[in-house]
Amino acid sequence: MTAQIIDGNALAKKTREEVAGRTAALKAKGVEPHLAIILVGEDPASQVYVKHKVADSEQTGLKATLERYPATMSEADLLARVQALNADAKVHGILVQLPLPRHMDAQKVIETIAPAKDVDGFHVQSAGALLTGLPGFWSCTPYGCLKLIDSIGFDLKGKNAVVIGRSNNVGKPMALMLLGRDATVTLCHSRTKDLKAHTLMADVIVAAVGRRNVVTADMVKPGAVIIDVGMNRNDEGKLCGDVDFAGVKEVAGWITPVPGGVGPMTRAMLLVNTIEAAERAA
Repeated sequence: MTAQIIDGNALAKKTREEVAGRTAALKAKGVEPHLAIILVGEDPASQVYVKHKVADSEQTGLKATLERYPATMSEADLLARVQALNADAKVHGILVQLPLPRHMDAQKVIETIAPAKDVDGFHVQSAGALLTGLPGFWSCTPYGCLKLIDSIGFDLKGKNAVVIGRSNNVGKPMALMLLGRDATVTLCHSRTKDLKAHTLMADVIVAAVGRRNVVTADMVKPGAVIIDVGMNRNDEGKLCGDVDFAGVKEVAGWITPVPGGVGPMTRAMLLVNTIEAAERAA
């Protein structure tokens, strides 16, 4: 068996096209969807990420404003800027790019963002909405993972799903989203004993720990769906995920590549959340 590739680039393109249609509809009513992105400091990876986010927004007709500030910016000044954006009715989504400089409390900054504009889905109120099944914004990476699973027509109801990683922005919300689709979910982590015993039972595996080869071919049930959230470098310096792609693709039924899998969909779901915020405001 050779797994079918779940093409994140193609699905992201389709998602952007859908967002473009919704953006045009709002503009026809006199509303211009607007995403404000704040970048503090000179982190190289963050600069690349925000560049892509602005470009994605422009493709859909969404207005994206990038505000750059030096790493010496005070936390008080950043909080004041976020509060000003909260009060600006023309801004529908606010994203503060992480990581922030060490002298800033990232969670405090996130909690300052108005929940109605929390398009990253990191606010505690957004997390609570997901937990209780109320309307809110879902964290973009697990939301994108769910859309990738949906794209292959896979019915999660009653299936065994294993999530590897318990972070607040990927692992935990991913488990809740899968549970919301009636999957039976196991959340594994660094203290899990005999990870292989859990993954061999899984119809779906979502690997999100940021470590190479966490999932190998001998750990995968034949025909399983493999979603690789990891972003690492191999010995040749090339991007790779948490899954041993070469080995696992010979056992799995479906698999996401790295790059070209989860990454593009993470950015696409940011646009979905932003247009949703604009529609609610309108």
